[in-house]
Amino acid sequence: MQEYIIKNGTIINRHEKKILDVYIKDGMIHQVGEGLENPNATIIDAEGMLVLPGVIDDQVHFREPGLTHKANIYTEAKAAVAGGVTSFMEMPNTNPQAVTQEILEEKYVVASNTALANYSFFMGTTNNNYEEIIKTDPKTVCGIKIFMGSSTGDMLVDDDHILSKIFANAPTIIALHCEDEQTIKDNTQEYIDRYGEDIPFSAHPEIRNHKACYLSSSKAAQLANKYGTRIHILHISTADEIALFSKGDDFKNKNITSEVCVHHLSFNSTQYDEKGSLIKCNPAIKHKEDQEALWKALNEGKFDVIATDHAPHTWDEKQQKYLKAPSGLPLVQHSLQLMLEHAKNGKISIEEVINRMCHKPAELFDIDRRGFVEEGNWADLVVVNPNEEYTVSSNNVLYKCGWSPLQGTTFSHTIKQTFVSGHLAFSEGHFDESKKGERLLFNR
Repeated sequence: MQEYIIKNGTIINRHEKKILDVYIKDGMIHQVGEGLENPNATIIDAEGMLVLPGVIDDQVHFREPGLTHKANIYTEAKAAVAGGVTSFMEMPNTNPQAVTQEILEEKYVVASNTALANYSFFMGTTNNNYEEIIKTDPKTVCGIKIFMGSSTGDMLVDDDHILSKIFANAPTIIALHCEDEQTIKDNTQEYIDRYGEDIPFSAHPEIRNHKACYLSSSKAAQLANKYGTRIHILHISTADEIALFSKGDDFKNKNITSEVCVHHLSFNSTQYDEKGSLIKCNPAIKHKEDQEALWKALNEGKFDVIATDHAPHTWDEKQQKYLKAPSGLPLVQHSLQLMLEHAKNGKISIEEVINRMCHKPAELFDIDRRGFVEEGNWADLVVVNPNEEYTVSSNNVLYKCGWSPLQGTTFSHTIKQTFVSGHLAFSEGHFDESKKGERLLFNR
């Protein structure tokens, strides 16, 4: 494997900034220091650049198998790498659903042959697959996913007996989508009675409202506390839910953790009139007061990680009326740039962006040797020019669906290079697909 030295970049790691070199050898960070030299290494001049650990996105939907008209592992992993995301954890609501160990492993085989980024896949749950769930290997699978509220795909787990059984005996961390199904059904019917088929998209945060989120999240927290289960509640969207979470990063002794997503930080309900279905997602993007509360909680350490919930649909699917337009936004290509822009605008420190997008996902999931710019770790690295503008357009969106809710947005930062497990997978707009990403392993 080719060797590299990244010279004179500003490394951001563990809340520190240092101008140092990074020597990459055999897929690993071999050395970090000053004045590194080796005649066998290709030099990358990173003076004036940021050198960051690769982003670890703990929640994406890449739609393979069965929904590949929307996306597939190849296209979305490639888009991720172009955006500095070097590792992803993908969700089980595909077709067929990843609810048996055999189907789950089939996804790993596809990724090993096509994914430019490092990968892991969640084991899915239903009301009827408990015996498959408990076979999940915590060392080779990122976690178990429970939909305690239906979203894209019919995987709602609403049998309280089964929920209790899973919480009591889960062999590894449980990731949860929390929205109360009955509340959503009742609210939907109310809006159908009022508007028929012409429900405005601005109704989405009222249909999938605070009550629906809190009822479900609080139930999950109660179950976790009752059984001592290690749970991770995904995509928090309301101010109400923040009280369920505590500060602190001791994940060995913290059984309830949480995630906030870039779209809930970046959009609010005032934008439905402009963007409509393009920002329709579950849980819904809510009100400005919620958005402000999410930012406050993030900066106070109440949220453990920042992710995307990348969930592409075709443009034509998104052009339908409210009841038929599917929920989900494609975001993985631009999440790092988006958060760096928020940092530039004073919403968060750049060090905390790296902490919550790179360090904490690695620690929370016990990922083996990733998430830090440190000797002995895998060389998952991103070189960013903080002074080169980049505008999102249809010409540079790499998702298979071909669109982004961020089109027309100009960022101050441009991704220059992305290393995945020591392989220079992306450089100056070009890809080297000769080597694929690695399967993530977990120290559990």
